[in-house]
Amino acid sequence: MNSRKSLDGVPSWVPATGHALRHAGVHFDAVRIGGFLGEDVAYRLMEFTDFQAGPIVREATGEKNLYFLLPPGSAAAHAWPAPARALSRSGRGLAFVGIPALHGSTWPLDWRSRPTVEDPFVEPDLLHKMVIDAVR
Repeated sequence: MNSRKSLDGVPSWVPATGHALRHAGVHFDAVRIGGFLGEDVAYRLMEFTDFQAGPIVREATGEKNLYFLLPPGSAAAHAWPAPARALSRSGRGLAFVGIPALHGSTWPLDWRSRPTVEDPFVEPDLLHKMVIDAVR
């Protein structure tokens, strides 16, 4: 987890307790990557950014997806290779992402990397590069 930077102002889309569904494309876009590949991309991104990657949400059940949260409207700027999937406001339907609170019990979701004042989102171009490198 990203504990080196404090978050003075909690983003409005982060719930105070537990977890909540948030509509992708409103407060953030997301890129969903499942399982081992998602963990690999997260590790590459965190290592490259000195563990200051921006918000990454991890699921503990099911496909164990990771959700990389990007600035709103930015996911469509890239062609994401399969199995990565961009989630944003689009004509293809609604997409929701589970967001955990910063503290307390949030199972089955947790933060692989937290949002911070300095890094409120994952940098889209850097994430795209890491995904391309990981799928090669």
